Amino acid sequence: MPNIFEMLSSAFNTIVDDEPKLQLNIIEASYCWLYYGIVKESIAFEEAGLNTTNDDELKGILNDAVKMCSRQANQIEQFMRKEGVTLPPVSEPKPYSDQKDIPPGVKLTDEEITNGLAMKVLAMTTKSSLGAAECVRTDVGAMWVQFFNEAVIFGATLKTKMRKRGWAKLPPAYHPPGARN
Repeated sequence: MPNIFEMLSSAFNTIVDDEPKLQLNIIEASYCWLYYGIVKESIAFEEAGLNTTNDDELKGILNDAVKMCSRQANQIEQFMRKEGVTLPPVSEPKPYSDQKDIPPGVKLTDEEITNGLAMKVLAMTTKSSLGAAECVRTDVGAMWVQFFNEAVIFGATLKTKMRKRGWAKLPPAYHPPGARN
């Protein structure tokens, strides 16, 4: 069965190739600047999580997140440089450290790491969807749709693993007035 995202992307790219390139507008540049900052700060958080946890499944999740964010950061950085958009200041990459050397009062728990990661993914999906909705250039919109799809797929996988491991912070169930419990 063909991948729906690949089919949509292919159709979208055909439209993009045929469209004249407009100059990047201030809203598009602003979303690029914000999103680049989000993914670069996410990488710093994920690297800190890798230094903190000793859970192999969580390390796999964090490595996948670093790969996705690094790929997106590289793509948007190249785009911003080509368009003349200044890069925002971001955190430096974290050096490797042994989790045993981190004091307990500083070390994040696996639950804190996954919930922090979930918040970063939420910020990525929110900004990329807004960027897609508010952009004028079709090529920029295609980039946002790509980033959104990657973040949503990653977020769905993360959510499933968080629930399975008991890391998800779930709101209480809603019981409408008059309904049977």
